[in-house]
Amino acid sequence: MELNKHSKNVTQDPTQPAAQAMLYAIGLTEEDLKKPLIGIGSTGYEGNPCNMHLNDLALEVKKGVNESGNVGLVFNTIGVSDGISMGTYGMRYSLPSRDIIADSMETVVQAMNYDGLVTVVGCDKNMPGALMAMIRLNRPSVLVYGGTIASGCFKDKKLDVVSAFEAWGEKVAGTMNESDYKGVIQNACPGAGACGGMYTANTMASAIEALGMAMPYNSSNPAIGKQKQQDAIDSGRALRHLLENDIKPSDIINRKSLENAIRLLTLLGGSTNAVLHFLAIAKAAEVEFTLDDFQKISDTTPFLADLKPSGQFLMEDVHRVGGVPAVMKFMFENGMLHGDCMTVTGKTIEENLAELPGLMSGQKVIKPLDDPIKKTGHLRILYGNLAQDGAVAKITGKEGLHFSGPAKVYDDEFLANAGIGRGEVKKGDVVVIRYEGPKGGPGMPEMLKPTAAIMGAGLGKDVALITDGRFSGGTHGFVVGHVCPEAQEGGTIGLLKDGDIITIDADKNSISVALTDAELSERRSAWKQPDLKVRKGSLYKYARTVSSASQGCVTDEF
Repeated sequence: MELNKHSKNVTQDPTQPAAQAMLYAIGLTEEDLKKPLIGIGSTGYEGNPCNMHLNDLALEVKKGVNESGNVGLVFNTIGVSDGISMGTYGMRYSLPSRDIIADSMETVVQAMNYDGLVTVVGCDKNMPGALMAMIRLNRPSVLVYGGTIASGCFKDKKLDVVSAFEAWGEKVAGTMNESDYKGVIQNACPGAGACGGMYTANTMASAIEALGMAMPYNSSNPAIGKQKQQDAIDSGRALRHLLENDIKPSDIINRKSLENAIRLLTLLGGSTNAVLHFLAIAKAAEVEFTLDDFQKISDTTPFLADLKPSGQFLMEDVHRVGGVPAVMKFMFENGMLHGDCMTVTGKTIEENLAELPGLMSGQKVIKPLDDPIKKTGHLRILYGNLAQDGAVAKITGKEGLHFSGPAKVYDDEFLANAGIGRGEVKKGDVVVIRYEGPKGGPGMPEMLKPTAAIMGAGLGKDVALITDGRFSGGTHGFVVGHVCPEAQEGGTIGLLKDGDIITIDADKNSISVALTDAELSERRSAWKQPDLKVRKGSLYKYARTVSSASQGCVTDEF
């Protein structure tokens, strides 16, 4: 079997002397030109702890690729730090970066005729972007996650990046002094690695491992240490077996493997962003998967992980008690996973797990089935006159299952942040942040800053928040995002006024405003679509091409 069936177009074709000359120029030999060429796509850059070490990991991947008889060639693409851009205009570029990453990785591998792809990724948009590229290319591929950050500590309190966001709310509320505020900020993030709780990065990494597109333990091995270095080398080596057996993403990603991924992230209490990303991943893989499928899985999967943001533990604790494979083994033994799905090891889920240990005896991170945090999943897909095309809620049960109250309406996140800072939001309010959807934002920014301020101010159980934007995986509280249709497209959320009574019911999976059809029709007739907030550049292209949140915010359907 030809292992270099793509690269031979440039390495073995006698009519391509210039291509071969260039490959000799980078140090390849005549023998190398007979080997498969493997692209190693790194999202490493210095400006973010999630990504700062990825270029070094890419070199470890290259070792594994080369040791197994291939030629690894590292290339780079972009990344955006959600934690740094959060609460600024820059956050509007975060979700669009997913599609730029997918497009750029696809471009390099296709243009350079690489036979396979290993992606080295950190922050959360890197992962779905890289995976979407792998699916489009459908060449042997492995995803390598850079790993979770270690916990910070200040005054004997365990910290992570969300601690810094919530400290601002405590400072605004007058419950934290300036010295402690700075102490939290300076100690929350001790070095390299992605945000430590079950936020979007760890959610996506865990789910992609369950999907079968990453090696066992890849998602739970910490960012720093020999385990992650060996993980990277082993991932590079895995390409040889995939090439020899022609195992491609289309052999791994299907309806059953997607169900495995969503069931794992539900049990772990993962981020609502995973809904957006897996809708886009399923679409790239041409697998029928809708919002309602998330609800069906959530209805039959317990929420068991006592992880931040709503719990007490971090991803480093999941690693300590056995890692994601141990969680998957627990799930498989209790009938919650399809064991016959293929993975990048060349073995099935069941075969992988048979060789691996289960959860540590006496551990407290994953609750037993007879004592769940919530008997059903935390992800709720809500419909009603406020979200005819659906909305996504993250409701753990700790904040209650029902909320009804008067709307406090803000036309963008910055107005909301200012209003919260001025004390405008009171107990019982439903904060509405609109014109922040994929087109209206544009870019569907995350609302961690206002939700963290609400939590920090001690209003987390007394205030709800709804938006056509999205939420960070670090958000917790009674929150509903992805409201569709969005305000920019004439959705009901754009018609709301201060004082309108909004009701959210996580038992009935409904979200509604107490207005009659006639009242809504009258308001709709008076509504005028605002101009897009941008008229040029990448955000303008994004706003013009992006689909709705209920369809995964994809940009390749036009």
